[in-house]
Amino acid sequence: MLAAADDPAVLHVAAGVLQDDLGRVLIAQRPAGAHMGGAWEFPGGKIDSGETPLQGLVRELREELSVAVRYVRHLVHYSHDYPDRRVYLYVWKVLEWRNDPRGTEGQPLQWVKPAELMQAGLLQADERVAELLMRHNAVNELRRLDTGQSENAEN
Repeated sequence: MLAAADDPAVLHVAAGVLQDDLGRVLIAQRPAGAHMGGAWEFPGGKIDSGETPLQGLVRELREELSVAVRYVRHLVHYSHDYPDRRVYLYVWKVLEWRNDPRGTEGQPLQWVKPAELMQAGLLQADERVAELLMRHNAVNELRRLDTGQSENAEN
């Protein structure tokens, strides 16, 4: 069980980074009436009492996107302070999943290039993940040897 799970000013959140074959990342829009409503975020949500962060991720992605998570790699864990709450984020890169993601709760979804995440209206708490993805994308850029041109989704 996670510490301070009963404190409303402390939230434990699991989030998943789903990336398509073009290198784009899936983000979801928060409901208008929610905290930070209208902002975009990596899919996921609050970890329920008694769940591990990974169990919370699997449940949230099943509920919110109708996807079945098959393989993940832990990406990062950190906290972010908003004026009214502290959010502990547990983030995984989802390497394989079944079913096409869809907004089962009516939330809009979009696939965005990592370099465009900051301009998409991403939650402040998710900006650190976006920075990691941009760095990773730059390091792992593919180049065609016969032309020298980038094969990266950023171009």
